Amino acid sequence: MKKIMFIYGTRPEAIKMAPLVKEFQKNVDKFETVLCLTGQHRQMLDQINDFFGIKGDYDLNLMKPNQTLFDIVSGCLLGLKDVLAKEKPDLIFVQGDTATVLAGSLAAYFYKIPVAHLEAGLRSGDKYAPFPEEINRILTGHIADYHFAPTDRAVNNLKIENITNNVYKVGNTVIDALHLGLELIKKSGEGKYRDFFNFIDFSKRVILVTGHRRENFGDGFEHMCKAIAYLADNNDIEIVYPMHMNPNVREPVMKHLSNKKNVHLIEPLDYPYLIWLMEKCFFVLTDSGGIQEEAPALGKPVLVMRDVTERQEGVEAGTAKLVGTKFDVIVNEALKLINNENEYANMSNAVNPYGDGTTSRQIVEILRTKI
Repeated sequence: MKKIMFIYGTRPEAIKMAPLVKEFQKNVDKFETVLCLTGQHRQMLDQINDFFGIKGDYDLNLMKPNQTLFDIVSGCLLGLKDVLAKEKPDLIFVQGDTATVLAGSLAAYFYKIPVAHLEAGLRSGDKYAPFPEEINRILTGHIADYHFAPTDRAVNNLKIENITNNVYKVGNTVIDALHLGLELIKKSGEGKYRDFFNFIDFSKRVILVTGHRRENFGDGFEHMCKAIAYLADNNDIEIVYPMHMNPNVREPVMKHLSNKKNVHLIEPLDYPYLIWLMEKCFFVLTDSGGIQEEAPALGKPVLVMRDVTERQEGVEAGTAKLVGTKFDVIVNEALKLINNENEYANMSNAVNPYGDGTTSRQIVEILRTKI
């Protein structure tokens, strides 16, 4: 029996960890699972775990107002010190590129506990974009002992850094989570979701907008919001923007978009409501990471409001397009999707490069024989 500890603390981590945790929990003959939540994102983290029926064994409860990267990393390291000393896991899983991932992998290293990095090998090539995620994942990649990469490009990125042992291309668990989540929604009934979104006119084409990246704070968000405001002058579309809590996001969004009748500025959505809306929308405007992988699995084109992306596979496959934060580029590319059926069909029908929903099962099978 091998003890596997999962360390995570944000909503994106929780989404991508959930199907893997559930898969390990099915294999009770081989694995004991322990969950340590850092609480880097408090409410949003809890929503995901509740939806998937997952409970943490430990909770560091780190989130506090105006927390800095110094607060998160130091608090996480100190909190994990006692947890790891007590549990002595055989393997620790971290996911992605958050401050929790960096601290979790460092804590494991200090105790000489092997680390498995889920969604390994993503690189933008710019250590400040995204900030601080690029450095978090690079450092974690050089600590980790097992590397579960989503794509060939991610595998090659690791190879360039001389990381070649125990590297596996398995796809991305975000697709596993999406399929599992939509299945749970359909089983519970979709009525409450339709009632929740009763302010949206679904006879029109719905554009889903998300945005929160630090590197876009300031001028980037100003330009993004002006472009969305311009698009909103088209009365045949509805725009839904679940706003991130950060005031650096909310201030420009409210300034430019609050007076547009067909722009619906709403609070952050619980994961099941987000994926339900994603399935119903026309296309997505985003600077987020996971949604670049999720939306194409549903046949939804993605316009990425960033200058670089570590998810270049989607751009190459044609499921996503980089539009940056310039007003003209965002507007022109969005109008192509709205007005040109061929342009829309080319993106909508492109094959999603991020997997087929079997990633969690592949990882468990690999580790059954490796540890």
